[in-house]
Amino acid sequence: MTNDTNRSIPNVYSTRETFTVYMMDDKGNTYQEDRYQGYGEFGGKDYYELLAEMNGLKTRSEGISLAFSGRDHICPNLVEGSGNDWQNVRTEDCPNQGYFY
Repeated sequence: MTNDTNRSIPNVYSTRETFTVYMMDDKGNTYQEDRYQGYGEFGGKDYYELLAEMNGLKTRSEGISLAFSGRDHICPNLVEGSGNDWQNVRTEDCPNQGYFY
């Protein structure tokens, strides 16, 4: 789900039309994804890998573990508008997983 509009991010294999999504970190880096393929990769960068990096960890597996640990951490933002500023707001999980509409 996007942080700014709370819309489900459909992947190219779903029945919904895709839209541009920007993944942002706390250091000002932005990764643009125009046709989301699924599996958490936006603009060539993996969401969980970035989450790990933002929290001083090294691997995607560590990022996944942290995301589902219940511990406090900072998260990448997924937004539709490229002019948004990063905020320490967790992205909501999509009940449709970007595919099962």
